[in-house]
Amino acid sequence: MTTTTATTATATAATADPVPAAAPVFAPSSRPARPGVTLARAVHAEWIKFRSLRSTYWTLGITVALTIGFGALLCWGTVSRWDRLPADERLHFGAAEHSLLGYHFAQLAIGVLGVLIITGEYSTGMIRASLSAVPKRLPVLWAKAAVFGAVAWAVSTAACLVAFFVGQSILAGKHLDTTLGAPGVTRVVFGMGLYLTAVGLLAVGLGTLIRNTAGGIASVFGVLMLLPLLTEALPSSWRDTIAPYLPGNAGQALATLHQGPHDLAPWTGFGVMCLYVLAALIGAAVVLKRRDA
Repeated sequence: MTTTTATTATATAATADPVPAAAPVFAPSSRPARPGVTLARAVHAEWIKFRSLRSTYWTLGITVALTIGFGALLCWGTVSRWDRLPADERLHFGAAEHSLLGYHFAQLAIGVLGVLIITGEYSTGMIRASLSAVPKRLPVLWAKAAVFGAVAWAVSTAACLVAFFVGQSILAGKHLDTTLGAPGVTRVVFGMGLYLTAVGLLAVGLGTLIRNTAGGIASVFGVLMLLPLLTEALPSSWRDTIAPYLPGNAGQALATLHQGPHDLAPWTGFGVMCLYVLAALIGAAVVLKRRDA
């Protein structure tokens, strides 16, 4: 009887549903967690925003057109009246610099774009989303500066090269042209591209400090155009001491073939310009961290 009961219990246990096993415990993955906010991702996001705006293409197009168009126009004007120019003006004529004189207008266009890259987000309220996605804030500023600086340098340098070759082809009508391999000419052409890039980055810093499009553009115009005019009202001894250290004058030294007696050396002047850019970006970083969006 006992044997029969045990056999029946064993058979019943064998045919019954098995007891579910305990849920497996998964060990932590050895694969490293993907990083969250990184500078590379911030740069990628800013690049998407930068190239998706129509104002970017319009402003860069205006920069190129002003650099090439006005340079060509001034070269044509010089050729057409060369025989009537005073001897002193002929003596100090620089073919390379003359073909790049369109930068006077192009620097304002690139400065406007530098301001818009940051103030445009403040005007639309998008800056809140940008700073929410990047809570530390500063990567947003560095990413904007990196994207804008790279694009501004590429476009400005290409425009300066085209302006140089177009200008020289016009000046060749009076045998006034020069070549890219002539002493100092390469520095002048590529230096102008660097100068325009520095102007744009200075505008990025000023735009971040002011947070207003009109105010930012006015500050860029004031730094590049108003300050040099104000120094003209100073006594000559003061003017000769102060004027070479203004942002525009200092930066343009890199794109000047023959420095005047009071001008800074090419790379010294550009170094001074870079200090202005660095000061503007550092100031922008400080206020971006401290104030509300």
